[in-house]
Order: sequence, then C-alpha cells, then structure tokens
Amino acid sequence: MLIREATPGDWPAIWPFLHRIVAAGDTYTWPRDVSEEQARALWIPQPPSRTFVAVDPDGTVLGSAKVNPNHMGPASHIAGASFMVDPEHAGRGVGRALGEFAVEWARAEGYRAMQFNAVVETNTRAVALWRSLGFEVLATLPEGFRHPEKGYVGLHIMYRRL
Repeated sequence: MLIREATPGDWPAIWPFLHRIVAAGDTYTWPRDVSEEQARALWIPQPPSRTFVAVDPDGTVLGSAKVNPNHMGPASHIAGASFMVDPEHAGRGVGRALGEFAVEWARAEGYRAMQFNAVVETNTRAVALWRSLGFEVLATLPEGFRHPEKGYVGLHIMYRRL
C-alpha cells in the first residue's frame, strides 16, 4: 500500500466511509449527522495540517489520516492526529500503516509529541493499536463519550513522545 498526501480528488472516496463511521456514533466525537461540507472542512484542514490517504496498487482509497497541531502558539509543537479506515478494508494493516506514517511524518516536521484527545475506551482495537505504537493513556475522562449501545463510557487521552 502507498500512503500519500490527499488530493481534492480523493474526497469522493473518503466521504462514504467517513460518513458511515461517524454516523455509527461509536468511535468519533463528531455529530452523527455531520454534513459532507462540515466533514470535509474538519477532515481536510488548511496547512500546517495535512491529510493523507492509504491506497492500494489500483488506487483504491483504503483509509485516511490527518495530522495537525494539537494546540496553538507555544504548544503548537504537539501534534494531534485522527484516523479512519474504510470498514471494507479493515484487518489489512491499514490503520497501523497510517499510524506509523503519521508518527514519522510528525517527527520529521519537528513535532515533539503526539496527543490523541479522544480515544473511546470501548474502541479496543484502536486502543491496542496505539499502545503497540508506543502511546500511553495519560488520563480517562469518565463517561466522556455517549456510546449508542454501551451508554456513557470513558474517553482516553493518549500520548507519545516523538
């Protein structure tokens, strides 16, 4: 798989799985009914943020990631990141590849650490993946996320030095 910077032409491939993931309401803190216009603005922000896609050899978009300054001003050296893998391509290492790429890209850009502000504790696959890539749970906001099936669950803040 190839990971590259997203182009405007990638959005039609990203939107269907992004919409499906957000609408499920079990992993993202976005409004479940987010409009395409709102989602595009959130997922493809202006520089210095960057959005990437993972594509297979035939060009099919398998997943996407965005990396951005997590804070402004004197804390802008801390990166934030978000990841979405098309559920039809889950289990193929796309999330791991995007995670490794994002960490290396942020390090090369001069970020000193990466922080995830909102990892739903019941998203055990994501939590395990981020732990395996060197992230630790700094804190958990009890009942910080309203899961559609499990009710109020914790929201992890995860961190890794770069």
